[in-house]
Amino acid sequence: MRLKLADAIMIAKAAIVAAGTLVAPAAAQTVGGFETRATSVYVRDLTTGIVLLEKAADVPLPPASMSKLMTLLMLFEALEDGRMTLDTTFTVSERARAMGGSRMFLETRDRPTALDLIRGIAVKSGNDATVVVAEGLAGTEEAFAQLATRRARELGMRNTTIANSSGWPHADHLMSKRDLGILAEHIIRTYPQYNPYLSEREFTWNGITQPNRVPLLGAGIGLDGLKTGFTSAAGYSLTGSAQQGNRRIVFAFGGLESERARVQEAEAIINWAFRQFASVRVGQAGQVMSDAPVWLGDMATVPLVLAQDADILVPAIGARDFSARVVYDSPIPAPIVAGTQIASLIIDIPDMGETRVPLVAGVDVAEGGFGVRAQASAKRLLSMVLGSAREAMN
Repeated sequence: MRLKLADAIMIAKAAIVAAGTLVAPAAAQTVGGFETRATSVYVRDLTTGIVLLEKAADVPLPPASMSKLMTLLMLFEALEDGRMTLDTTFTVSERARAMGGSRMFLETRDRPTALDLIRGIAVKSGNDATVVVAEGLAGTEEAFAQLATRRARELGMRNTTIANSSGWPHADHLMSKRDLGILAEHIIRTYPQYNPYLSEREFTWNGITQPNRVPLLGAGIGLDGLKTGFTSAAGYSLTGSAQQGNRRIVFAFGGLESERARVQEAEAIINWAFRQFASVRVGQAGQVMSDAPVWLGDMATVPLVLAQDADILVPAIGARDFSARVVYDSPIPAPIVAGTQIASLIIDIPDMGETRVPLVAGVDVAEGGFGVRAQASAKRLLSMVLGSAREAMN
């Protein structure tokens, strides 16, 4: 059933013309029309839920400091469920103070607040700050790692094993780029009140000011967090988010050879994701997209409507042949409650696969009375008789 999508398709074709040109960054390997030097990458458009790019996205790899996002999430959850507040103070252990690598420069005499530690992790990537959080939440870093791994599984991060709070090299400390994307999306959607700390430009602690390690903040391309990472095993890596207009993407990549290459890759991904695709409105909430037959109801059909505004992404190249159809199990038995999902609008876009948009019943449909049931039974009996007669004739 495609009649109701004619207008949307016309709009989509017009949007293709205005979508802009493809940005082609210098790179070594092509994936789905985009050239990337990263050994693994995952890019998802949050507005439509479409995965734009993936390469080795489900391979568990060393995440380096990008796994500090998991430590931040555990802290955010503790704040939201009331176990602590932003003013709650933490004790700095000797183990935390002695951490190497990137540091917040905590001393054992310090009593940082939860807010201090959020900023120390988000801006300074402080390994010492993550240990303080882990010990404060779970008693030991080892116990924290078990809790964080369990929480990751609950979020659908199937290729994540947390061995420590900082991302310090460990054979068992692994995350896939898809899992990092899932984590970033969850933080952005669930804890928007803390997102500004992820893009804070600098933070001073104990008289030492350090800039945010996330590149391109304030560069005018929409990048607004989340976390960089680097170890010899992980390479130069980044889990980031960017917004332009009403569209937002999250991405994660790794395996680059230099900090400069990381900056170039982030800019290339953002430019490609926003310029190569146009967002097209398929329909508005409540709009009737089709109808479906009803079995034994007081109405013969039920309207299928959009539960919410529906947008799709249309690629700038090769989008003219996309198709759409409505699917459901027919006929739909009464009673039917308005607002119940009973069908899906499936839009198939070349090189991007299928996008499913839920369709719900537009009205209540009650069960039919005796006459409706009798008529349905008669039709069914007649169909059976005719079928038997055809078999006899054959």
